[in-house]
Amino acid sequence: MNDGIDHLAGLLGRAAMEVWGDMPRDIQEALFETAMKGRATEREELARLLHERHPRTLHPARPG
Repeated sequence: MNDGIDHLAGLLGRAAMEVWGDMPRDIQEALFETAMKGRATEREELARLLHERHPRTLHPARPG
């Protein structure tokens, strides 16, 4: 990405983090999985950050 796109992606990412707890679970999961594609070592760090900022995102396990 070029610098302009990186800047805009950062703005969008910060905005998503701000409203994370208000998003439906399927949207949270889609964004999280897309962001973590190819970044297995950062997965736990991002999950912890989101849960610390938005405790409401501690959803019960999905049935099945």
